[in-house]
Amino acid sequence: MTLPAVRVRRTLPFPRERVYRAWLDPDTMVRWFVDPRFTDGRAEVDERVGGSYRIFQVDPEGDLTGGSENQIVELVPNERIVLLWRFVGPERLEGETYETRLTVTFAEPQPGETELTVVHEQLDELAEAMPQVAGHVQQGWAATLDRLVPVLSEEETQ
Repeated sequence: MTLPAVRVRRTLPFPRERVYRAWLDPDTMVRWFVDPRFTDGRAEVDERVGGSYRIFQVDPEGDLTGGSENQIVELVPNERIVLLWRFVGPERLEGETYETRLTVTFAEPQPGETELTVVHEQLDELAEAMPQVAGHVQQGWAATLDRLVPVLSEEETQ
């Protein structure tokens, strides 16, 4: 099964430096990355090429339910983040992982705005093993990015 790359784009009313930091600050990440159906989340970032980039969701009972265990491939401040993205279950590295590639770019169409583009590709292995998960990547990124603006707006008022 060949799955085309997923591409989601948003224009956000924030400077790209701020949007870029929202992708790398663990405290901010858990506020918009974690699906609201879960009660909590955890994020860890070792901000360097080769560093880890992890996001996990916690269910109402306090158990890890899964997330992603990733590696930073490229960091260009305020312009691009490239990750080797691995979907994982609650057992993290002990279970199956499916490597994909996530590229996030930050452009500035106008001063104070960011055009954020997320491209998730190399999804074929995931689609073969877990078609239900792969089939929701587009919808998942759209919903995740929709949570980013309220988080950044809230930070602005604090």
